[in-house]
Parts: sequence; C-alpha cells; structure tokens
Amino acid sequence: MTKRLQNTIAESRWALPIVSIYSLAACLITGMVTQTMGLQLAMLTISAYMMVELNNVNSLIRVYSRMMSSSFLVMTVMSLFLFKSVTTGFVQLCAISSMLLLFKTYQEQNATGRVFYAFFALGAASVFFIQILFFVPIIWILMAVNLMAFSPKTLAASLIGIVAPYWFIAAYYAYMDMLPQLGTHFLGLLQFAKPFCFDALNYHHIVTLAFITLLALIGTVHFLMYSYQDRIKTRLFFEIFITLDICCFLFIVLQPQHFDYLLSMMIIFTAPLIGHFIMLTHSRLSNLFFLLILFASLFITAYNSWTSSTIF
Repeated sequence: MTKRLQNTIAESRWALPIVSIYSLAACLITGMVTQTMGLQLAMLTISAYMMVELNNVNSLIRVYSRMMSSSFLVMTVMSLFLFKSVTTGFVQLCAISSMLLLFKTYQEQNATGRVFYAFFALGAASVFFIQILFFVPIIWILMAVNLMAFSPKTLAASLIGIVAPYWFIAAYYAYMDMLPQLGTHFLGLLQFAKPFCFDALNYHHIVTLAFITLLALIGTVHFLMYSYQDRIKTRLFFEIFITLDICCFLFIVLQPQHFDYLLSMMIIFTAPLIGHFIMLTHSRLSNLFFLLILFASLFITAYNSWTSSTIF
C-alpha cells in the first residue's frame, strides 16, 4: 500500500501539536488575544481537549489518530466570526461535554448519574441558546436506538438534568425580584422567524457553512460505504453524529438567525466524520481530496480573517 502525504500527516503524532500552534497563530493574527478574547480561547482549548478524550475513550477511529481533534480545531478557527460571543463557545463546550457523557452510557439503562450530567450540560447551554432544547427529543430517540440506554430512570434523570441549571437561575432572579423575566426566556421556543431567510447571513457565513456541509457529506458517504469495517459500537456512535449533523443543517436552513450556535455544534459532529475519512482512506483520489480540503481550509480561514483581524 502506497503511503501518501495524506497518510503521513494523518498518522503523525505531530499533527495535533502543529494544528494547535496554527490555531494559536490564527488567533494572534486576528487579534483575539489583544481584543480580550482570552475566555473564548480558553474554551476552545478545553473543547479541543475534550474532543481528544471523546475519540480516545470511545476508539472512534480504529487506529491511532488525532485527525478528529485536529479537524475540529481547523474548522472552529476557520469560523472566526463564532468568537465574537462568549456564549457560542460555551454552547459548543456544553454540547461536547454532553456527547462525552452520553457515550459512556452505552447499553447502561441505569446510568442515571451520567445521563443527569449530560443533560445538565444541555440545560446550561439552553440558558444562552434555548432552542437547543429542540434537540432533546432527538437525543432521547438516539439514546433508545443507538445507545440502548433509555429507560424510565434515565428519562427522569434527563428531565431533572435539564431543569437543574434553572434552579440556581430562578433563585437569583427571585432574589433580584425579576422572576417574571425568567418566563420570557422560554418564550424563545415559540418564536420562529421566516424560514429560508438568509438576509442576516453574509458571504463569510455562507462560504463557511457550504464548506463544512461538504466535509460532512464526504465523511458521511465514506463512512456509510465502509462502516462494515468498524465495530458495531462505533457504527452506532457515528450514526448519532450523522443524525445530529443533519438536524443542525436543517435547523440552520429553517431558522438561520441561530446560525452561530448551530454551526458551532455542526462542527462537533462533522469533525469525527471527516477525521474518519482522512485517516482511513489511502487512494490517490482521497489524497487529492485531502490536499483540496487543506488548501480550502487555509483559504477560508484567511478569507474570514479579513474582516475579523485588527491588522488588515
């Protein structure tokens, strides 16, 4: 089997350190540090580490690889407009935490503790992005079908987990005599903008979404074609990524006003798919795709940096 540039990079233990340095350099160039965005940078670092753990603990890629976490970093840094708000990074971090905990409940219908904390993370994310609660019924279905961890006990644990963050918030609002304002937060679940209205999105958003969607499509097609080579557990986990990726994309199309939050989540679910493709393909065509993906990522990062940078 011929070892191509794609395989040399994908199998290298230096891949993640080099991508980390690249990500830090991109943040410095665009002024993230000088613009007091240290908190966003810290959350990105923690998120990247948790993506490493998500892969390691569950052996999502059957050989040693850091392509999953490297892909996550490249796509997140490429989407520089996401760093304008601290809450976007927080929602992304909560989503990764939830996935990491949920995957540990595989075939454990009594894993109430982990389910509680997984949904506590989703509840915490909903404080800033209430629409994330629309994913809860989908996650319940995935728990039943893919994780085989759904039971009356875990259902109750998930509901308590979602509500738990609001116990603390309700206490604060009651102390500040602003309790009625908490109710208005949940009205966001009933507020829908005009579907397919992309007026609020600029070319940077559209180009980035199109590229990440293409990566998700490439990764999904490859996985579905060669999933028989993976363990049953891995196949079930990747089906979760594919399902949630599709849901994020459809949500963006239907309600583009939530673009930043949904794209940050879509990056999480796309990273394992494209990482799986890069690591486990060896053909001349896949090597060409890898080079195109690499150069396109650099180009889009530079393109998005043009309006974000304090230097340009």
